[in-house]
Amino acid sequence: MNALAHIAFEKTLVADNELPWEIVDEKIKRKIMSFNKDLMLVKVAFIKGGVGATHKHPHLQISYIASGVFEITINNETRILKEGDVYFVPADVLHGAVCLEDGVLVDVFNPMREDFIHT
Repeated sequence: MNALAHIAFEKTLVADNELPWEIVDEKIKRKIMSFNKDLMLVKVAFIKGGVGATHKHPHLQISYIASGVFEITINNETRILKEGDVYFVPADVLHGAVCLEDGVLVDVFNPMREDFIHT
């Protein structure tokens, strides 16, 4: 488990400012807020133009748009979603995001994303 993920493992009371960001690329950073083997919550901050490349994984995912505007594509259907909106991604379905205005996504995964902690 990487050092950043170890801080969040089964953390029960989470203060955002106590957890470090992990740089994904020049326009995306993420913060694993808390998790166990069954569930993981991750905050992802995007700068306008950031792209969550189209991908799929065996996890269920539900994401809350905490701020900003995003073009979300799930299984070849695309919509513009903004603060307060939510999207659900079934297991093994192609999906991706393009940030149209700086923003933050809150992603929840079941089970947890092992690939996020073994980097």
